[in-house]
Amino acid sequence: MKKLLGVIIFLTLMQSTYAQRAGGFRYQMDLGAAMPKGGGIGTLVNMEPQILLSDNLAFGLRLGVAALAKDVTYYSIQENYNGEVSANASIAGTLNYYFNKGNSRLAPYIGGGFGYYILSSVKIDDSDFGDGEVGDLEASFAWAPMVRAGVELGKFRIGAEYNFVPKSGLQNVSGQVIGEAVNEYFGFTLGFFVGGGKWGK
Repeated sequence: MKKLLGVIIFLTLMQSTYAQRAGGFRYQMDLGAAMPKGGGIGTLVNMEPQILLSDNLAFGLRLGVAALAKDVTYYSIQENYNGEVSANASIAGTLNYYFNKGNSRLAPYIGGGFGYYILSSVKIDDSDFGDGEVGDLEASFAWAPMVRAGVELGKFRIGAEYNFVPKSGLQNVSGQVIGEAVNEYFGFTLGFFVGGGKWGK
């Protein structure tokens, strides 16, 4: 068992000493700040296994979570309210193209994806709504695209992304749509990847 484990570790290390090659696998993780459209702040974390379709093109499956303080519009009152911080999860297929000819450790990239977003429930401050019961504002789901760009240096990466998630309707306890919440957000990330080889010779 120890010998088998040693062989696996050795092969993994050997893979990381060579340049990126088609057919290779890599795994990346990003952490960063998330900024909802219209203002606010939040955080995000993305994990993404990838396979290299060519030396410069990777297909991945991004698993992400973004905690956002969303803007909430209540139809009956001409004023926006800040919702509580809510965590939205997503799973998206992605493609990344890397601008690297194999002679540099620096690899700028552009990419995009399309996936399924799980939009968690939102609770707003109902102190200004009088005696009317607002109730729980239920979770919803949406399909949406995402675009991103950045640069990798060695095994480390810095990037920016924008998630075009549509607004979601907010319902009260009676099932009536009483407002909407903003779900689009911009992300600025720092991260790293393992496997897949390295950039440069």
